[in-house]
Amino acid sequence: MSLTSIRIVTDDLEGLVAFYERVTGRQAERPAPVFAQFSGPGGTLAIADSATVAMLDGALRPATNRSVVIEFEVADVDGDVDRLRLGAGYVLLEPTTMPWGNRSALVRDPDGNVVNLFSKPVTT
Repeated sequence: MSLTSIRIVTDDLEGLVAFYERVTGRQAERPAPVFAQFSGPGGTLAIADSATVAMLDGALRPATNRSVVIEFEVADVDGDVDRLRLGAGYVLLEPTTMPWGNRSALVRDPDGNVVNLFSKPVTT
């Protein structure tokens, strides 16, 4: 088995796409007007309009995640948080060095999903 992607279902497709374009520094792939994705060596982050899952009769509810963290390894946590210029309420944890050595900042995307921007400690 191979994990292929994580998909966020949203009522604000354009808002989430714009946010993750800022986070990744890349333009989203848009194979359809109701779907976008960011592919990379670790997998794909997909973003889909809630219309794409309408047949599931409410099984998925946009903007209700309270248990999943979306993580991006970045080169400069502090610089990326500054670059994103997130407003009040979007930064949950300012850049902090964790006890295990990672530098990490936790932010919220426009749907309230928690995003961890982290870098691993430099080893010599």
